[in-house]
Amino acid sequence: MFDRFKNRLEISGTLTTVTALRISSGRSTEPIGSDLPVIKDALGKPLIPGASFKGALRSRLESFLRGIDPSLAANPTLEAESSIPAKSIRDSDNRILRRGLEQIKQDIEEELKDDPEKQFKMDKKLTKIIIDILKHEDLTSHLFGSPWLASKFQVRDLMVLSNYWFGQYQERDGVAIDRDTETAADGKLYDFQVVPAGTPFEFKAVVENADDWELGLLMIGLHQFETEQILLGGGRSRGLGVVKLEIDKMHWFDARDENDPDKIDANKLLDYLKKTVNNEDSVYEDSKGYKDQWVQSLIDHLKKLENQNAEVNAR
Repeated sequence: MFDRFKNRLEISGTLTTVTALRISSGRSTEPIGSDLPVIKDALGKPLIPGASFKGALRSRLESFLRGIDPSLAANPTLEAESSIPAKSIRDSDNRILRRGLEQIKQDIEEELKDDPEKQFKMDKKLTKIIIDILKHEDLTSHLFGSPWLASKFQVRDLMVLSNYWFGQYQERDGVAIDRDTETAADGKLYDFQVVPAGTPFEFKAVVENADDWELGLLMIGLHQFETEQILLGGGRSRGLGVVKLEIDKMHWFDARDENDPDKIDANKLLDYLKKTVNNEDSVYEDSKGYKDQWVQSLIDHLKKLENQNAEVNAR
C-alpha cells in the first residue's frame, strides 16, 4: 500500500464549538477544582485529540456503510461481526462460515510446508489474503487503518486558536439519579468542566496514497462535520458536543500518470519534490473541484461490490 508515493491531500480549516464541548481527561485527583476537567495541552489550553475526531468520523461512515450492506463495515467489538475473527465462525454442523486468522495461518502453513522460503512467502501470502478480505468486508479500514493496514488518513490534535482563548472554561453541575426514588442519589453530586460554545480550534489533516473511492468516502464524512451532524465528546444527550467544520483549503497533488493511474509519472513527482523543498504552493491544486468525481467513484465502487456479492450468493 505504501511501497510507492502516489498522491497527497492536505486539508486545513477551523472546527468551532456550536454548543459547549466536554472531552474529559478523567476524574481529577486534585483537592480543588473540577471533578471532571477537560483534556488540556501542556499550557493548560483545551484541545481536541485527533483520535477523537477521527473515531467519530469513522463511526459515522461505518453506520452509513452498514445501512447499505452490513458486510461493508466490520464490527471489531463482536467476534462474529469482525472481518477477520481470531477463530473461525462455524454453523451448528461445524462447517466454517468465515475463516478466522488462526485457520488462515494453518491453511497457508499446510500449503507451504515443504517450501524452503516458507516464512517469507507465508507473511506475503497472509498479507494478500487479509487485504483481499478487507476489500469486500471492511471498507473503512482502507482509509482509517486496522491491525493489518496502516492508516492513510492522519488528523493532528486540534489546538485552540490562541487569539480567541482567554481561559474561559465553564463549570457545570451533574447529579446521579436514584432510579427507585427518582431523586438525587446521596453523595452523587459532581461538577464537570466544559469548553464554551464559539471556541475555534485549528483543523489539519493529511491523506496519502488514497484511491478515488476512499477520498469520496472521506468527503462524505467531512460534510457531516460541516453540517453539524457529528457530535464530539461526552454529554451529547444533554446537548453538548455540537461542532461545525469550515474547510479553508484542500491542497491536492497526484503523481499518477494521467493515461495509466496504476503508474507513477516520475517527472511530475520530481517536480513536486523540487517545489516542496522550495516551499512553492504552486505544486498543489485546489481539490474542491474533485469532490463530485471522488464521491461518484465511491458510488461506482459500492455498486461494483454489490454486483460481485450478488454473483457469489447466486452460486
